[in-house]
This record gives sequence, structure tokens and C-alpha cells, in this order.
Amino acid sequence: MQRNFLIIAAIFLFLEIYIYQAIRTLTDNFWVKLGYVVMSLSVYGFFAYEVSHFQRSDRSTMRAQIMISLFLVFILPKIFIVLFLLIDDIFRTGGYLIGLTRPTENFFPERRKFLSIMGLGLGGVLSALFIDGITFGKYRHKVRKVKVKIKNLPNTFKGYKIIQISDVHSGSFSDPSKLQHAIDLINEQNADLVLFTGDMVNNVSEEFKPFIPLFSKIKAKDGKFAVLGNHDYGDYVTWDSPNAKKVNLEALIEYERQAGFEMLMNENRAIDRNGEKLYILGVENWGLKPFPQFGKIDKALENVPQNAAKILMSHDPTHFDYVVKKHPADISLTLSGHTHGMQFGLDLKNIKWSPVQYRYPKWADLYESEGKLLYVNRGFGVLGYPGRVGVLPEITLLELF
Repeated sequence: MQRNFLIIAAIFLFLEIYIYQAIRTLTDNFWVKLGYVVMSLSVYGFFAYEVSHFQRSDRSTMRAQIMISLFLVFILPKIFIVLFLLIDDIFRTGGYLIGLTRPTENFFPERRKFLSIMGLGLGGVLSALFIDGITFGKYRHKVRKVKVKIKNLPNTFKGYKIIQISDVHSGSFSDPSKLQHAIDLINEQNADLVLFTGDMVNNVSEEFKPFIPLFSKIKAKDGKFAVLGNHDYGDYVTWDSPNAKKVNLEALIEYERQAGFEMLMNENRAIDRNGEKLYILGVENWGLKPFPQFGKIDKALENVPQNAAKILMSHDPTHFDYVVKKHPADISLTLSGHTHGMQFGLDLKNIKWSPVQYRYPKWADLYESEGKLLYVNRGFGVLGYPGRVGVLPEITLLELF
């Protein structure tokens, strides 16, 4: 442990030496340099304090959010600054070692100053983006409208509108009223049905309790259904006993019921219109290990006709690739969440990129495989980093045809 601490401290010291040199290149003002040193020492001290006091038994994710925010806002951008200067030093040193130049010939103060400005500027922009993501980005909810063809869909369900939300992570928000605009957006869509695809909390059921009145305001003609996500089981904190963990899950299901959501745990419900039916299937979480694999499609399909129109709610999109698309049941559409789009990336009309795609190839939007469809929602809330940059929180409006 001590060895790891010394290695990390050495890395940070290396970064700071380079950053300080960049500042010296741009100014000789004593107070500017002193201010930077004092600020850096304060940030590192606070960061070290939070890391040393982090415990798995913590119910709140506040400490983790602080650590991640400090790293992204104050430490990660410095790596980009150092890269600019380090690359220049490597080329200068390499040229000297192979005899192409002498040290005095390879030192260009103006080039160093330019690189320092570029590095500090880009680092500042990155910090500003992460700060904006925390302050405003996580509240920029966007309605994404998607038309989906459902096999064997009865005529009475043509044009049927479904709202999907996912990954609320209510414990990441301190004030429910700041999400009122998102609830208003949901209700403005005048949906027939609302489906929530898991992760209502970060760790414990009590996180959602203050949000019950707010989520009770969500309206849908044919009701609101929910499934469990990996965070809903309370697997990421310690419990006094297995029974305490079980009671926590039961409380969460009850709180969601009070908010108007009916939990589907490997079961189905039929939406009936003039004798014609659309089946909504809901399974418990199923993900690649170490995530729990409680989802049971066969159980959820009990008493559902083979040729019926079916929509499956399953929190983790890997369930689609590893189980659902290979299953003999003709499930036209699976709705998932889980990835959050990593809350960071490029999410434009023709350009989509997020680091999460290297772990989850299907991380956002609509996918087709073996004649079956998967829609992955970008998530309603945040986890870990308490913000969003580029990948906005999503409310999905699905129109069936």
C-alpha cells in the first residue's frame, strides 16, 4: 500500500514539475506561481483525504463523486498539458543524442511558449467541459424519438407510444425539484405506456424515497412498468446480514410501486386494446460476470403466445447478444440501459463515440441482429462522475408500427 502511494505521488510530482515549468514560461509573476502551488497542494490534499476515508460500507456515493470530479477537473487535464511539453522534450533530446543538433540549437523559447499556451488552453477547456457537465450537463435531458417496427403488431397498436427511461440513479441527485423539467418532458409526450429499465438507485432504497412524489407525477394511459438493474440489488455496499439486503430490495420495489411503477421480475403483462394484445416482458438483471444473472426469459414468457407481439425490458444490453437474440421466442424488441454512454463522448448525428463502446459495442440507439431489435437508452441520471459531457441524459419516445 505504501509503495503504491509513493508511485502515485511520484507521478503527480512529475506532472506538477512540468506544469510549473509551463507556467514559468508564460509568466514571472510571483503571486501567480504561488497561487498555483497553493491551489494544487490544496486539491491534492483534499483528494488524498477523500481517498483515505473511502469505505465500501458507505451508503452514500458522495465521496466517490468528489474523488472522480477532482480527478477529471483538476488532474486529468494536466496530463494533456504535459503531453505537449513532453513530446517536445523527447524530440529535442532525441535530436541531441543522435547528433543532429546541439542543445543550444534545439532550444526555441517561442516554440516552448506556444506549446505551453496550447497545453494550458486545452487543459483549461477540458476542465471547463467537466465543470459544465456537473453544473448543467446532467440536467440537459433530451427526448429522442424512434420509430420501431414490431413483428405481428396488432392494428390497434399502430402508432402506440412508449416512453423508456433508464438508470435514474436517484442517489446522485440532492434535490428532486431539479428534475421536474425532465418529468414535464416525459408527460408532454402523452405516452400510452412508460417503461423503466433499471437502476433506480446507486446503493440503497432510501435514496429513492425523496423522489417518490416527483416520479408519481409521470402519467401514461396504460400504466408504468419497471425492472431491476444491477445497482438496485445493493451489491456494492456491505450489509449486516443477507436478510437486511433482502429487506432493502423489497423496500425499493415498494417505493417504486408508490411512485406508480409495477415491477416485473421475470414475468409479463398484456396490454389489451379491443381484444388485441401487446405483451410486455420484464426480466431481472442479466449481465456478463461479475454482474448478476437473475434474468429468466423462459419464466417471463409463460402463457405468452409464440406469435404475439412482444417487447422485453432487460437492463443490461449484453443480455441481448448472449441470450435474447439466440432465444427461439420471437421477441421483436429489447429495451436496455446500463451503459450511460459513459456520460462522456461525441453523440452527433453522424458521429458517435464514447470510451464505453470498447466494453459495450451496443451502447446507444437502435441495433438489429438476427432479425431482432435492441434499443439502448443513454440513461436518465448519472453515476460516479456527477455530470455529462457530450452524451446527454435521455428520454426515449418509441412509436410502434
